[in-house]
Amino acid sequence: MRKTLALAVAAVALTGCGMLPGQPGGGGGEEKQQATAQQQPTTEQQPTQEQSGRPLEQSAAPQADQVIATRETKVASGAAGAGGTARADVTVLKRQGKTVTLNWTLTVVDGEVNMHNGMGSATLDYSVSGVSLIDPLNAKRYRVARNGTGSDAQCVCSDTQGEFLKKGQTVTLYALFAAPPADVTKVNIEMPMIGVFTDVPIS
Repeated sequence: MRKTLALAVAAVALTGCGMLPGQPGGGGGEEKQQATAQQQPTTEQQPTQEQSGRPLEQSAAPQADQVIATRETKVASGAAGAGGTARADVTVLKRQGKTVTLNWTLTVVDGEVNMHNGMGSATLDYSVSGVSLIDPLNAKRYRVARNGTGSDAQCVCSDTQGEFLKKGQTVTLYALFAAPPADVTKVNIEMPMIGVFTDVPIS
């Protein structure tokens, strides 16, 4: 009986020492990022998994109903020159620790809109990685986060491959960014095809 009890206690002790999935192994990664920033100042910021302290794939906030910024514009669609009118409604711009989550919807008001590669950062980029936050107070641009540092790193944002939208159709999108300093309460949002939203509040 004593032997069984001792084994049980040891098992509990070992379990308590285990790390939960998705938790960082310590503060070393964050300190390294800070040191790098001091040595190589930049006007563009991208968070990594080490900075956010959790798997970036799980960082998107739930979609909210309240529209905090909206913009409607005519857009081109495809090589044939066809196009339409699209409206982008920003519903979430939320600070979460060292990251900011952006959620928005895009609705085709008239005609057709190419979301397949319309908001990517390159011709064959089928995502919304071309979206960025601009901090006018500190003159910094924040690019969409990546899940690594290599050339094959993927953006932590919506996949838009195959999204060719027609009149009346709506798509819900998200992107994750590094958070601006705490005293920055408003930013501009720049979206390919749509343009710039100014003075959007961060919640």
